[in-house]
Amino acid sequence: MTDSQLIREIKDGNVELYSELMNRYQRKILAFVFHMLKSAKLELMAEDLCSETFYKAYRSLHSFREMDASFSTWLYTIARNTVLSELRKQKSANVSLDEAGFEPVASKDATPEQQLLRNERVAMVREAINQLPEKQRSALILREYDQLDYQEIANILGQTVSSVKSLLFRARASVKSQLEPYFGQTQMEEEFERMNT
Repeated sequence: MTDSQLIREIKDGNVELYSELMNRYQRKILAFVFHMLKSAKLELMAEDLCSETFYKAYRSLHSFREMDASFSTWLYTIARNTVLSELRKQKSANVSLDEAGFEPVASKDATPEQQLLRNERVAMVREAINQLPEKQRSALILREYDQLDYQEIANILGQTVSSVKSLLFRARASVKSQLEPYFGQTQMEEEFERMNT
C-alpha cells in the first residue's frame, strides 16, 4: 500500500494501519531528531520526541492534505517543529549534526594510521557543520543525509526553493572555508560522500 492508501484507510477507521506508516518512517525521523538534539546534549530525548512526533501526526492526520505536501514532508515538518519547541523550552538554540549512525567505516585494507586520519577528517567535517546557523544546518542535513529534494526541504523549513538553494550554497561555502586550510575540495566532497554511507 502507498502512503496515500494507508492514510485513506486510517481516516476510514482502520487505525491499526498507522503502525505501518510508523514502521516506514520511524528510523529516518529518529535520526533527524537525534541530529537536531546533538549539540544541545539532549540526545537522550530523541526517542521521546520521535514518539511525540508520531503522536502529533496521528492526532492531526484528519487535517493532512496530499495536495499541500507528501506525508514524509509533513512528518519531517512536525518533527522539526517538535524539536525546536523542545530546544526553546531547554533554552538551547544550537541544533547540531548527529554523529550516531554515521560512524566512519574503514576499508579492510586501511592501516590504523589511515583509519585514524580518516576519522579525524570526518570529525572535522561534522564540527564545521555543527557551527552552521540552524536553518543552514537543517537544510544541509536534510539534503546530504536524508537525500530530500529541494521542494521537500523548502516545505519542511517553511522556505521557498530558491531560499533553500541559497541556504545550501551558504552552508557549503561556510564548511568549505572552515576546512580548506586542512584539505582540498576533492577530499571534502569525499568526506560528505562517506558520511552518507
